[in-house]
Amino acid sequence: MDWTQAIDAYCERTGPGYWAEPVNAVTNAAFLVAAAVMAWRLRGAPPGREWVMVGLLALIGVGSFLFHTHARAWAALADVLPILGFVLFYLHAAGRGFLGLSRGRSLVLVALFLPAAAALVPLLRAVPLLGVSAGYMPVLLLIAGFAAYLWRAAPATARGLAIGAAILAVSITLRSLDAPLCAALPGGTHFGWHLLNAVMLAWMIEVYRRHMLARRPRRR
Repeated sequence: MDWTQAIDAYCERTGPGYWAEPVNAVTNAAFLVAAAVMAWRLRGAPPGREWVMVGLLALIGVGSFLFHTHARAWAALADVLPILGFVLFYLHAAGRGFLGLSRGRSLVLVALFLPAAAALVPLLRAVPLLGVSAGYMPVLLLIAGFAAYLWRAAPATARGLAIGAAILAVSITLRSLDAPLCAALPGGTHFGWHLLNAVMLAWMIEVYRRHMLARRPRRR
């Protein structure tokens, strides 16, 4: 594979230049702001999974910025890997924190998600307008599934996850409409994917943080 191959995948990009996607590039700052907000929320907290999530959230912003400026195959990998890392790490943390699984069973859950998602994506690509964003739909279904499963056992956490799923649904819609609406909106809608995803990922960390705090025994 040619890692220097140019990629033109978004409505805003009209040429090969570094700043050919200025809005898509600059809106990645939202991920850094979201990471900073969650770091502030975690101030004083001991090292834990939440801090790893915050680090991955910041890396998502950096990787996406590289992709929307360099627009090369290697930058696409820098964009995708932190997102995948966040999803898999959060799933492992959810297995441990939300479901009470052992470390081994939580890792099995992560391992099972990968082939399940790979099997779903080709089917989801057939859905009108969803094709370009089909790879993210298994994540939406996973969050919604956790929300449904926890609805009675942990209603506050379930509601938080449902909110996260709703934000992601709107975010995926904006990502999917980038090309179809390009003639009407020359700047595209991909920037909305960045802004809403930053909010959604920070919120998912917050949901996990609140859940873990609720589990800790209160001091008398």
